[in-house]
Amino acid sequence: MRRVCTVQGALPWKGEREVAAFCLGAFQDAFFLRREVGLKKVPLATTKGSAAQCMFFLVTVMAMSYCIALVCPGVRAELQALRYRVPHNLVMIQSAEYSRDSIPTISAEQVRMWKGRRQQIFDGFAFYQIVQTPVPTLHGRTPLRIARASSNLFELLALPVQLAPSGDDAQSGMPRLILSNAAWKKEFGEDPFVSGRVVQGGLCKAIVGGDTPAGYWRLPGTIDGWLLEPDVDTASDGMGFVVAHLTPSAAQERWSERWRMSAPTPDGTRDDFLCVSLAEKTRESYGIFLFAVILAFLSLPATTSLPLGEYRLSSRKLSWSTRLRRWTFLCGKVALLLPIVYLVSLDAAYMRSSLGALSSEYIQLVSAFSICLFGLRWALRDQRQRCPVCLGKLTHPARVGQPSRNFLAWNGTELICIGGHGLLHVPEIPTSWFSTQRWMYLDPSWEILFPDSGLVSTGYF
Repeated sequence: MRRVCTVQGALPWKGEREVAAFCLGAFQDAFFLRREVGLKKVPLATTKGSAAQCMFFLVTVMAMSYCIALVCPGVRAELQALRYRVPHNLVMIQSAEYSRDSIPTISAEQVRMWKGRRQQIFDGFAFYQIVQTPVPTLHGRTPLRIARASSNLFELLALPVQLAPSGDDAQSGMPRLILSNAAWKKEFGEDPFVSGRVVQGGLCKAIVGGDTPAGYWRLPGTIDGWLLEPDVDTASDGMGFVVAHLTPSAAQERWSERWRMSAPTPDGTRDDFLCVSLAEKTRESYGIFLFAVILAFLSLPATTSLPLGEYRLSSRKLSWSTRLRRWTFLCGKVALLLPIVYLVSLDAAYMRSSLGALSSEYIQLVSAFSICLFGLRWALRDQRQRCPVCLGKLTHPARVGQPSRNFLAWNGTELICIGGHGLLHVPEIPTSWFSTQRWMYLDPSWEILFPDSGLVSTGYF
């Protein structure tokens, strides 16, 4: 090196510098060689990109979405509402002139007239009217949205409310104030002894009779409490909402969940009213989720290819347990995907309590459909990119062939299983003779290239 680098007339230290750089380069070469040897160690397919790693990821996402649902009050209330089942043969009656069910359209006088007439369709009515009235709370007299309702409202809806017993005869005739779960926590500080307390609600006194579970109220109106009065339709003059119970004969003759009826009005004329089944009106989030999942499964064939590729038989037949494990893995991904879709769509729809019920339903429908569709596409694409023997992720993609000879020889991408089980050929352009990816099993002669994996013979007999 000194002789080569030292030329006639050059400084003597220049050759020494080149020699020193050459010697120091040996350390640099050793460092790169050590790193290259470390990269050549083949990681096992059971740990890197494995099926267990994929399933753990899905379980983690499901757990995180469930924790978010428990933290957000609106989502938690919706989950708790799944335990409530709307009774059969209940309908809500509204004027046929109004399309929005959030507007009160039935007068108290109309309800009094229906109760006074002999009915063949209904055998029970409940009326409620939403007013804003100040109620003494921990923060002073706070205006709350109170529903002045018939005393049989909760009985018709079968809401699980345990009414507190009245103290004496003077309190037994008082109206009962049932608080919502949110109002009990916010305005009364979750006081466990609030039941039985007498409060001044507006112009009348009432005894606090308990609270309703979160998420169980599914009828129109955001309500902080219910003032149960036996003669509310007599004392009220404004418009409100009506819940009616069908007779057994009328329930059998009902052909749809939404139908019209003509009934007399207090002024002597007849008017049209719309009767909507309460079960149809109070659509549960689970029903919306099922509808979105069905739509996603129907849309899947139009958005992606369903076949998983060609898996030709090798000289050594795969065991039935290996083949069963592959299909079990695919079904497991789909099974974990469905609760993730449900929880994430609930988080997106009910995280903001300011949204209305209709807006939340649309958000849940759109989000559940989108997440389910793209999740199913991911599940199929992930399955295509895995070894059918060890279920490890295929790696080391390499381009094979030339695009100019696409119709004479195959042209595309080749991936290999790091366990040494086979190669996957993915065509660049689908043709009539090579339209889908193909899996090729490797014979025992390839074992010398995979000495550290020990997985070549796994899954065969």
